[in-house]
Amino acid sequence: MNIADLRKSYEKAELNEQASHADPLKQFDQWLQEAIASEVPEPNAMTLATVASDLRPSTRVVLVKGYDERGIVWYTNYDSRKGQELAGNPFAALQFHWVELERVVRIEGRVEKVSDAESDAYFHSRPLDSRIGAWASPQSQVIDGRTVLVTNAAKYAAQFLLQPPRPPHWGGYRLVPDSWQFWQGRKSRLHDRLRYRLNDGVEGGQWVRERLAP
Repeated sequence: MNIADLRKSYEKAELNEQASHADPLKQFDQWLQEAIASEVPEPNAMTLATVASDLRPSTRVVLVKGYDERGIVWYTNYDSRKGQELAGNPFAALQFHWVELERVVRIEGRVEKVSDAESDAYFHSRPLDSRIGAWASPQSQVIDGRTVLVTNAAKYAAQFLLQPPRPPHWGGYRLVPDSWQFWQGRKSRLHDRLRYRLNDGVEGGQWVRERLAP
């Protein structure tokens, strides 16, 4: 089959200004909860886009681990490619794609590290093998083979037993949004697309909601 002939008509729902929340965080929470209730595979998976100092973009999938009025949180290795890129350029973008619901959420903003206390609390809530894995994997570095990971895991499991501490190179990031976009697929490619942008000119900041052409 010619890949150019693959098409789908989006007809499951609509998104309009009257029915959407004025606060983008509330709209995101509603959609995420609906994705969870619909048993969408890995509804917490999001694509994270960063840009290196040479202006080359890169993307990868990470899992959201928390969100509130402060921003969107995930955890990773600070020495990874994404960590190095965020150290040089703290602006990033996130994207959720819930295929079964014909929905996309895009979020942009500045990224900061969460507090040590937050990183410690989440790290110690993880399964033991995941905590050992944070020590065992030199993320984004070239290794000779899988044996390196297995050997490292065995070494750190023997060293820390049941109480591995959080590695100094591992912790959380929080993206503080200044722009949200909510996309709902519609028939005839006339999709619904609402953007929320932060108006810094208003004291305390205020979200401006506007419709974009698809």
